[in-house]
Amino acid sequence: MNENISKIMDMRVEKTIKNLEKNKMKGYYVKTKEELIALIDSLIENDKLITSGGSMTLNETGVIAHLNEKYGDIFAWREKCGSPEEVQDCFRKAFISDTFLMSSNAITEEGELYNVDGQGNRVSAMIFGPKQVIIVAGTNKIVPDMKAAETRLEKIAAPANTVRLKMETPCAVKGECCHCHSDGRICCTYVRSGQQRVKDRIKVIFIEGDYGF
Repeated sequence: MNENISKIMDMRVEKTIKNLEKNKMKGYYVKTKEELIALIDSLIENDKLITSGGSMTLNETGVIAHLNEKYGDIFAWREKCGSPEEVQDCFRKAFISDTFLMSSNAITEEGELYNVDGQGNRVSAMIFGPKQVIIVAGTNKIVPDMKAAETRLEKIAAPANTVRLKMETPCAVKGECCHCHSDGRICCTYVRSGQQRVKDRIKVIFIEGDYGF
């Protein structure tokens, strides 16, 4: 990243973290994948069960590969499952896990999270169940406000995910949300997360750069 752009981004991240912490969410900022992995290791070192939601960010940053390699015996990941029933069981394990990892569709500079889900397993685990939730997000996920978060979802995150998943939805064809009613719709549950009841249960780790959708 250009040095000048990086400095501007540092300011945006600092502002966002300050507002996240006003909303009782803990914020972190790392510059490299190595720093990210080290930080996650420090946060999960005493865990007995780790789970995660589907996330391109976790894949692109090497987090999933690291969890499989180092914590394979306690990392319940749906890609290890065979049948649809086993996948559903893996989803339910998130509610009793020590740590649930995910990314976020958008994070506002006002310190709020915006997430949209198809089946709802990812957002429901974020809201309640796991002892802690670790959200890993590239700085590309930061937006000024909730209106911009909604636009980001409809113009970038949702269409890109339907293309990736080869879903037969209007947004996969037109490149933007059409508020459809198709069977493959992945935007079914909308969650805006503001102030939290349990301080620092949700931890947001920003990593410099563009990751995920």
